Amino acid sequence: MADPAGPQLTELDSGLRVVSERIETVRSVALGFWIRTGSRDETVEEAGVSHFLEHLLFKGTNRFSSTEIDQIFDGMGAEVNAGTGKETTSVYSRFLDQHFERAFDVMSDMVLRPSYPDIDSERQVVIEEIAMYEDEPSDKVHDVLAEAVFGNHPLGRPVIGRAEVIANVPVPEIAAYHDERYAPSNLVLAAAGNVDHAQLVELANQASDGKLPSPANGSRELVPAPAQAEPRMCFHQKQTEQFHVTLGAPGIQRGDDRRFALRVLDTVLGGSTSSRLFQEVREKRGLAYAVYSYSSQYLDSGQVGMYVGTRPDNVGQAMEVIGGELRKLREDGVGGEELDRAKENVKGRTVLSMESMLARMNRLGSSVLTDIPLLTLDEVLARTDAVTADDIAALVEELYDPTRLSAAAVGGDADVFRRALDGVNPELVAA
Repeated sequence: MADPAGPQLTELDSGLRVVSERIETVRSVALGFWIRTGSRDETVEEAGVSHFLEHLLFKGTNRFSSTEIDQIFDGMGAEVNAGTGKETTSVYSRFLDQHFERAFDVMSDMVLRPSYPDIDSERQVVIEEIAMYEDEPSDKVHDVLAEAVFGNHPLGRPVIGRAEVIANVPVPEIAAYHDERYAPSNLVLAAAGNVDHAQLVELANQASDGKLPSPANGSRELVPAPAQAEPRMCFHQKQTEQFHVTLGAPGIQRGDDRRFALRVLDTVLGGSTSSRLFQEVREKRGLAYAVYSYSSQYLDSGQVGMYVGTRPDNVGQAMEVIGGELRKLREDGVGGEELDRAKENVKGRTVLSMESMLARMNRLGSSVLTDIPLLTLDEVLARTDAVTADDIAALVEELYDPTRLSAAAVGGDADVFRRALDGVNPELVAA
């Protein structure tokens, strides 16, 4: 799909930013409200309020009941959903272009003017969601790792929150949190597809005119991420068939130009089926069904991580293999053929993702919300092509030194996990 003229960005007098990208060859629109608030903006006493509030946006407004919201989007054949992360919340929909004004009307009312009906039933829904999450060790272990990497900093807490907070937080506190965090300076409206930017700006002006909190709100001070983090080991006791094991460390922040090299490195290490971890742990030795690496970037920090799920009698060998691959990566670097394959993989996935209006909208919303420059597709591909073996080697040395890796696991026996770590970072075992 050819790149259009490019995104258009307008900042309203209220401070709300509107960004869109018109693709005339499609009949759909992806529309999203992006809010710069997430779990890292919460105090311990508020843990989970951002996620709970996201749920409550769907429960109704003074104009639309929860049932009417469901019926309206179903009647348009539209998708509508939301997500909460450590730093952002988004509410988004994908629909036919002919339904644009109707979809915008309902979504803007949901996001800007929730009325909080039926809150007790939704408390139970979210508490059930937390219980379901606790029963998914392959998900739970990543939050255990975040705790190991970031300690008691808000980045170390689960996005989903705590059941005791959800059960007891009163409606006035939720409403106050909404009014503070959903202020115009914290909001971005993003759209991609067959959308007219001038019409989107006009609708945004009408929806927000005199109906949003003061721009002075939403200025809650961000707790800086720790500059240094000592490696830690965290274990969550749970009787499971497998041990779910993660290794990780602080990474790079969202705006770091090295993010292009890190994406290539992640592809080499464990982000593809030809990656080193996938081939050595799964394909050659059959030690796991799921093994991969990943990275996350935040406003002022980041995290790199690796995951493997394996039976108790394979944990030690799996850790030895992963430790060996990390050492080889540091000592031998990445060869030309492997580097070229990883770059082409990243470029291919980037281009293919741009055929999705939802992916385009997500890129627009998240970039503008976090003040990351909006690069064209050609610029992104050029930055990826420019990654060198030396760039990879420097990141490996800085981020993947085994002695700086924290470790986390969910499983039945902490001693099995502790002994297995000797194959990666013996200092954690001795600590």
